[in-house]
Amino acid sequence: MFKTNSSKPAPLREGQVDTMIGSQVVIRGDLQFSGGLYIEGRIIGKLIAADGQPASLTLAENGSIEGEVRAPVVIINGTLHGDVYASERVELAAKARVEGNVHYKVVEMTAGSQLTGRLIHADAAAALPPPEAAITAGALVD
Repeated sequence: MFKTNSSKPAPLREGQVDTMIGSQVVIRGDLQFSGGLYIEGRIIGKLIAADGQPASLTLAENGSIEGEVRAPVVIINGTLHGDVYASERVELAAKARVEGNVHYKVVEMTAGSQLTGRLIHADAAAALPPPEAAITAGALVD
């Protein structure tokens, strides 16, 4: 809760909540955060974790996000319309409803979770050629 003046950020504890967005709250606009962010309300905009800071986002069962999410750890049990970019881990809990692509390093999906989109492993995405190179290569084969 109170920050110390150290150059190295303190590690994030599992389940740590530094900021909570309550069920009656609607935020329109992009949000940058660090630490543990717990959402029960509605966010319309991008959620982006600060670079170089430990961060985790937890979307509660009745929470919703309409926009892109970028964070090291993303735990979803609500509704998300947008792409997810998790540099460490993604958890899709039983009530998760995701419409968008999920970019992950490690993924955990509980029975009952729903994903309308693609699961894209971080290493696999880096190995793919850029889209314009694939189109050019395809044109040469024809």
